[in-house]
This record gives sequence, C-alpha cells and structure tokens, in this order.
Amino acid sequence: MSTSRAPITPSRLRSDIYGLSTQDDDPSPPLVISVLASLLERAIARNYPRGGLREGAPAAAAAEDPRALAFDSYRVLDMSVQTFLERIFRYTGAGPAVFVVAYVYIDRLCRVNPGLRVTQRNAHRLLVTTVMVASKFVEDRNYRNSFFAKVGGLPTAELNRLEVDLLFLMGFKLHVSVSVFESYCRHLEREVGVGGGYQIERALRFMCSGETSTSKKEGQRTELNQLARVL
Repeated sequence: MSTSRAPITPSRLRSDIYGLSTQDDDPSPPLVISVLASLLERAIARNYPRGGLREGAPAAAAAEDPRALAFDSYRVLDMSVQTFLERIFRYTGAGPAVFVVAYVYIDRLCRVNPGLRVTQRNAHRLLVTTVMVASKFVEDRNYRNSFFAKVGGLPTAELNRLEVDLLFLMGFKLHVSVSVFESYCRHLEREVGVGGGYQIERALRFMCSGETSTSKKEGQRTELNQLARVL
C-alpha cells in the first residue's frame, strides 16, 4: 500500500471522487476517507461533553426519536474513525461516492433529529449502517448485510435493525440528487482547501500492512470472524 504524504488538495479530492473506482487486489483508500474522518473526529471532539463516557450514559439521550438510541454502544470501540472507514473500504471496495453519500445521510440524520450528536459511542455504528445503505443506493452490486455486519463487528440481526431504524429516522428520504451530491463535495473540497491543503498522515497500521494476496485473503477471513460483537 502506498504511504504517500502528498497533501490532499481540492483538485485531487475532486478527481478521486469522480474518478473510476479501482478493484485492484490492494487499492489505496480513497482520499475522501481521510477528509471525512477528519470532519467526524472533530465533531466527536466537540460533542464529547454531551456524549460523555459515563457507563450507561446514552450518547443520543437528547434525541427526539428513541430509535436514535439504537446506535449508542455502551463500550467504545478502540479504533479511530479513519481506521474504521479504511477497514470498510478494505473489505467492501466501496467507491468514493459511497462515502460521500454516507456523509450526506449522517448530516441529514442529524438535521432531522436535532438532539442526535455524533459521539464516540455511536460513530462506528452510524458509519457502518450509512455506508451499507449508501452502497445500496450508489453501487450496482453490493455485499449482503451479513457481510457488512462482519466488517463492522455486529451480529447480522442487529445491523438489520439499525438499517430499519436509520430508514425511519430519515423518513426513508434516501435519494441524493446530483446538485446535493455536488454541494457536499464542495464542502469537502473547502475542508481540504483551508490552510493550503489537507496533509495525509497515514500511519502504517497492522490491519493495513502489505501482505501477499493469498495470506491477505486468509487473514481477512480470520479477522472478520474474530471481530464479532465489538460495537
């Protein structure tokens, strides 16, 4: 995997989002993952006092719809947002547009439910659910819910329930028009344009280390089976 530290510029990000997605044996994660992770990590930091880390304190306690509580976890996953998004990409090969649409869904969800805040307790469940639904909206071919559940470390039945909760919380408004998609892309471009560009700092992690094709596939199967019920 490439470990380039070249700055992410608005033009590079736009080319990455609108370019054809690759399906190589070991493709690099889309640039949008780093930008989206940065936005979400900052949102989590802002909402930390609201979500808190008290045992049994739900992050979405102020949400108007009790379905939002379904995304709260009583155990915080020891995995950064960027690592989690890269994991989803690594196993599903979701294209950059899927992550942009997932971003639209999260923002739309928070707008419809003003009390809902993205926190350490709900971020990972929100991400795996919105990416899965966005993949169904954007991609022609998709993995089953059971596969996304393994990638996200959830039982299939639980992810199925989270999908239904997401649909009701959003009022089944999943359509993302071209103009809306463009507006969110511009927002991401402005994000990387601040300060002259967003610097990639992609540290080598065990999950993303280079492996041979055969050993990598075997390792992926083992890792998926070991990650159940971590969220």
